[in-house]
Amino acid sequence: MENSLTLEDLKKQMSQVCRSKAEEFQMLGYENVTPEEIWECVSSAYKKEIPLIHRIVNDILSLKVTKFMNWMTMKVYRGEFE
Repeated sequence: MENSLTLEDLKKQMSQVCRSKAEEFQMLGYENVTPEEIWECVSSAYKKEIPLIHRIVNDILSLKVTKFMNWMTMKVYRGEFE
């Protein structure tokens, strides 16, 4: 797969999609979720290879609260929470 975009480029392109997902979580009562955390959660799966854009959009839009909260919990356990 030929993909010349970096994760930073993709982050800029996906900012609106991440903002939409963060707003969805906020409507469900998770008021402190940010678009940056959504991106960090989804992009953590892209360490080996950056997928095509449609796959990234699908990963963001199909992200469930349980998966996000599991990711946040693991981040706290590893001491990576800011």
